[in-house]
Amino acid sequence: MNKNKKNLIRIIAAAVMFAVLYPLYHYLSARMPWWAWLIAFAAVYLVIAYDVLWRAARNIAHGKIFDENFLMIVATVGAFCILEFAEAVAVMLFYQVGEYFQDYAVGRSRRSITALMEICPQTARLLTDDGEQTVAPEDVPVGSVVVVRAGERVPIDGVVESGEGLLDCSALTGESVPVAVKAGDAALSGAISASGVLRVRTQKPYADSTASKILELVENAASRKAKAESFITRFAAVYTPAVVVCAVLLAIVPSLALGYNDSAVWLNWVTRALTFLVVSCPCALVISVPMSFFGGIGAAGKLGILVKGGNFLELLGKADTLVLDKTGTITKGAFEVASVTGERDTVLLAAAQAEYFSNHPVARSVVAAAKPLGFEPSPSVSATELAGRGVVARDGDKETVCGNLALMTERGITVPTECDARLGTVVYVAVNGEYLGAIEIADAIKEDSEAALSALKAQGVRTVMLTGDNARAASAVAARVGVDEFRAELLPDMKVAEVEKIIEAADGGNGGNGGKSKRRRKRGAVAFVGDGINDAPVLSRADVGIAMGALGSDAAIEAADVVLMNDKLTQIVTARKIAKRTVRIVKQNIVFALAVKLAVLVLAAFGLANMWLAVFADVGVAVLAILNAMRTLKHSRQR
Repeated sequence: MNKNKKNLIRIIAAAVMFAVLYPLYHYLSARMPWWAWLIAFAAVYLVIAYDVLWRAARNIAHGKIFDENFLMIVATVGAFCILEFAEAVAVMLFYQVGEYFQDYAVGRSRRSITALMEICPQTARLLTDDGEQTVAPEDVPVGSVVVVRAGERVPIDGVVESGEGLLDCSALTGESVPVAVKAGDAALSGAISASGVLRVRTQKPYADSTASKILELVENAASRKAKAESFITRFAAVYTPAVVVCAVLLAIVPSLALGYNDSAVWLNWVTRALTFLVVSCPCALVISVPMSFFGGIGAAGKLGILVKGGNFLELLGKADTLVLDKTGTITKGAFEVASVTGERDTVLLAAAQAEYFSNHPVARSVVAAAKPLGFEPSPSVSATELAGRGVVARDGDKETVCGNLALMTERGITVPTECDARLGTVVYVAVNGEYLGAIEIADAIKEDSEAALSALKAQGVRTVMLTGDNARAASAVAARVGVDEFRAELLPDMKVAEVEKIIEAADGGNGGNGGKSKRRRKRGAVAFVGDGINDAPVLSRADVGIAMGALGSDAAIEAADVVLMNDKLTQIVTARKIAKRTVRIVKQNIVFALAVKLAVLVLAAFGLANMWLAVFADVGVAVLAILNAMRTLKHSRQR
């Protein structure tokens, strides 16, 4: 039986005992001595309060006196001392009901996080000369083959060597539709084989695999507190001893100052002080605020958005400027033929014969475009690659030149009109000195980039694109996807400088002190999203660094504060919605809890609040705040 069930049984038992005892006390109190009722109620009290008594004693022994356990013990034992037996037991009973709801809510919040931790497989089927051996994933060497059967998780990142099937990647990316894989396709650790038997050749050690990195991120997420969480921690440390002092003064000072010698008057002020203590417990804030951020992180994690801490979730919700890398972020990072001038088939087939011998991404994209046209490499072709200019190929007395304008000029080939390269690079093609046509090679724009940037604009986010590409190509991409501004022809260190300028402008000219945690933002935060290893310095410098995780480099993921596992920009829109909703719920809880407690504290000081109202101000407010915090566990996908 788990702890929550035991507590529930104990609460029910104590509630039944109290329900029987209270009417008897109400009608027969005058017929029995006070000490008999003290023993009866004390028995019920010990059933419901023994754990609170133990925690209070243990904390006092460790020098941690002023906590909610101490406040509840002082208030309830004090109620026994002034012969308010029923109130003492009722206060502790309702407090434990609140604690039960709190534990249940926190358990749900934790389950949203621990579900992510279950993606790490415990074993791997290593293929050896002696057949399959079950080993720990940590013991699988890089380059070996592991067997993944239907229903099992891929233990280590690798490439499918043989077999076909479906991989359920929902725990990694949040996508519910399984992905079809075959030989040559990537297989990420943590994905579940939905059908078929796959043989996967590992490419990384277990420690560097996707599942292991996600586990590390999840384990560290709770240690990074948001500003609101840190405020509540500091607030509780000062607030609790302060209210104890106020309660003591309330119990003593009025009677002494007014010269009362009447025991009834002293009893009245002591009762007010005890009511004051019950109201003052800060558990509504201490529990609901961290739980809200925990729930928000869990909700994002279910959608494949890994947030490394509550502080970054809070900053993401405040981000009003998003700086984006172009290649691999807005675009796919994969070159393809965008347009052809001249006779398309003739130009592509001629160029492919030359480009076939080059490993350059531009050359591979030309060959890929020619294959559907029936391209077959000629065995008699010899080619020379000229670095930074292009390729020259010869096949008997036929010479094909493919390259940039500089190569054409060098070869004395006249280019009639320069191809209008709107999105990328131009490859000119000539055969035996005669211009044949031109091919524009562009980095394909991701399908969701335009929709994501449009949605971010609707959220009031300013977007800035940074790229190392030429200004003409950058301008075309910026216009197509709708970014507000762009900077082109930037080296990695220049990107850092540009982000520094944007941050300084956002800080009102005071942003040069160089640390995320030290800067004081006059308005929103600056977020940067990128995927390449050269983006790592910029990710570290921005207030919130966002890495495209599934295809991004390890360095980028390490430097980032938020990781998008399925590489979709629309996830940023979803992440901001979750972040803003989480922060909104946190603010609601803080305002509600403080307002109610302050009002009832004032009423208690003036003798206008009894123990029952104090119970609502403590337990009732805590339960309502916790139930409100549980709303962060709900999530929706941006489509």
